[in-house]
Amino acid sequence: MGFREIGREINILHPQIIKYHINQLKNVGLLPQEKNVIDKLKQSLKEQVTKILRIPILGAANCGIATLIAEESNQDFLEISQKLITSSRPKDLFALKASGNSLNKANIGGLSIENDDYLIVDTSCKNPKDDDYVVSIIDGCANVKKIKREEGRITLLSESSENIPPIYIHPEDSYLVNGKVIQVIKKPTGGEI
Repeated sequence: MGFREIGREINILHPQIIKYHINQLKNVGLLPQEKNVIDKLKQSLKEQVTKILRIPILGAANCGIATLIAEESNQDFLEISQKLITSSRPKDLFALKASGNSLNKANIGGLSIENDDYLIVDTSCKNPKDDDYVVSIIDGCANVKKIKREEGRITLLSESSENIPPIYIHPEDSYLVNGKVIQVIKKPTGGEI
């Protein structure tokens, strides 16, 4: 890698500026006097660059009664630093916008789910454990709740400041888990997105 390439990586247009600073770092002993110091510097820069993930926003899901039709249409992307995502499998993720307040006392990584928050959903988790927060498809409608498996039924629970009854699902009902909510991205304060 040459000085121009290093300059492009750090937004400095003049290669002589890069050369000057590398020589200064060598002179004071902060860089080794090796020929491949440029390659090592390039590798170091690549490791420090933050990757921005583009997570598709596939729509919205009710946090109360399931009334929003589950249409997986890529509406936009949530651009977020990879360092802010707790999943090691970003290709299995999508985002939904929460609708309703039936999970405003939930706790996902220390955050509740409020209306218009973004939810990061891991689609690789189709068989969640009790007390996981899941995106369910109930009769074609998307819903977010805390799941409990009981003998002969699935119970989807709210955790809210409002009194919202649970949803009970029979094993033969039209129901599937679309993924587990792994993270909440709070809506920005001070205006619309």
